[in-house]
Amino acid sequence: MTETRNRQDRAAGSRTLILDAAVACLVELGYAGASTLAIQAKAGVSRGRLLHHFPSRDELLLAATQHLTASRLLQTEERVVALLADVPEGRGRVERCIDLLWATFHEPPFWAAVELWTAARTDPALAAALRPQERALRNAIRRVGERIWGPAVCAHPNYPELGELLFTSMRGAALPYMFEHRRRPGSDPHLALWKSLAHRLLFADGQC
Repeated sequence: MTETRNRQDRAAGSRTLILDAAVACLVELGYAGASTLAIQAKAGVSRGRLLHHFPSRDELLLAATQHLTASRLLQTEERVVALLADVPEGRGRVERCIDLLWATFHEPPFWAAVELWTAARTDPALAAALRPQERALRNAIRRVGERIWGPAVCAHPNYPELGELLFTSMRGAALPYMFEHRRRPGSDPHLALWKSLAHRLLFADGQC
């Protein structure tokens, strides 16, 4: 039984190494450069071990998106929650939440997903496989928001509208950073706009 458990642990460890390497290759090399050979080298595993877990490249890259949703975004969520632990509810917390949510659109999980979305535009099979993963990623990001805003904001009738606006707007505003490397996300002019809109939606009626 112990030997079986050890084999299972080693297999799980190898799988995680491969998935982490796939995410890193997507971010560093793009979809075209994230070959199985590049991922194998990054993971430091044998060809046979990689193919044992993932017989095809697309299967591996799709599993990498699942890995992102399950682990990386959870880590991001826990970090953001910790950063807000001592911030009371109110306008200050809302502004801080917007800053931290915006930062998540400049981290490896987002850029790895963008690489796959871009490739899926001309690859119907990849697009079909990605649709449920994109929904899962979106739901995971929404859960991050629900945990950090605080009960009063989440209970506000305008919160769903605000959450949708921020998600779609931040995702679109982040895309130019793919090629405008000198821009600093923390000084983006959209931040002031998002905070102003949040104040109007949440505090104008005195409910928060």
